[in-house]
Amino acid sequence: MVFGSGAHAFKALDDVDVAIRENEFFTLLGPSGCGKTTLLRLIAGFSYPTEGEIRLHGRDIAALPPHKRPVNTVFQNYALFPHMTVSENIAFGLVMLGRPRAEIRDSVDRMLKLVQLEALKDRRTGQLSGGQQQRVALARALAPQPKVLLLDEPLSALDFKLRKEMQIELKRLQHETGITFIFVTHDQEEALTMADRIAVMSSGHILQIGSPRDIYDRPAERFVADFIGETNFMTADVLSCADGTAQVALPGGARFAARVPDGVRPSGQVSIVVRPEHAELVDPGAGAHLTGRLAHVVYFGTDTHYHVLLDTGQRFILRRQNSRNAGAEPPEGAVVGIRIDNGAAQMLKD
Repeated sequence: MVFGSGAHAFKALDDVDVAIRENEFFTLLGPSGCGKTTLLRLIAGFSYPTEGEIRLHGRDIAALPPHKRPVNTVFQNYALFPHMTVSENIAFGLVMLGRPRAEIRDSVDRMLKLVQLEALKDRRTGQLSGGQQQRVALARALAPQPKVLLLDEPLSALDFKLRKEMQIELKRLQHETGITFIFVTHDQEEALTMADRIAVMSSGHILQIGSPRDIYDRPAERFVADFIGETNFMTADVLSCADGTAQVALPGGARFAARVPDGVRPSGQVSIVVRPEHAELVDPGAGAHLTGRLAHVVYFGTDTHYHVLLDTGQRFILRRQNSRNAGAEPPEGAVVGIRIDNGAAQMLKD
């Protein structure tokens, strides 16, 4: 997808090829400007591709205008009609499609029940909370029973607690309606919480597609590992490799096994990632792979983060879930060891 021409041409999407499954909750995840909203607009029909196809159930819809596509969109600002009631907002799309009155009434009643707003059906949208407005926008988009529902960062305006609640609600709605949801977000936690599969995007490219667990535990490259949650990057030397596992050595001499991505034949120096929760603090002499000084201890309620300044000068973050039975933790400034969980290290592609 190219915007402009000549010297001012800008390639917003470059060789994007993705197959989204029917009845799937699919998330496009990436930083601002990576191309995820452009891809959503192409599917919706608000933009037209400079080349390529957009196929829905085998039919190329790239040339169809938005109103002729079986696709609806929920926008970031909801775009509700303030002079209409909740019921009238939900009915609007059906009225524009010329559906019979009885069908409109039944559909509105069904949508009100689905989003749990029956008691507010006669209230104007300006009198609703942010979460209630979002449910109205969802109901309006779902009422015509589209094949695909596009959601462009619809939770970004909500406060933290309400955003958590609506993540569960969105997943419930997708499951109950059986409609394919394509969800755009830059929030990694939203993607991991709701998606069946995630496509991580950067600079107009899709870097990796997989389940939330695959994306988090088996990132294909450095950007994906860095963008999805916290992680520790290290450089190691490959000693040997067999059956998808490499034996590697860190600069300090510690040796352990690291998973090798498919199709990679590692040699020489490689990059290794370890998630903070896949390592533990130990005494420096208790089989530690790394040693250093505990620089900061950060309490997060559910867990505690330990920032260790390694002997090599690098920083390493560990995360431990808090519990009533947790033992005494070392004080800041103490010399500590770090033991990496067996099989937790992941090698990255070049």
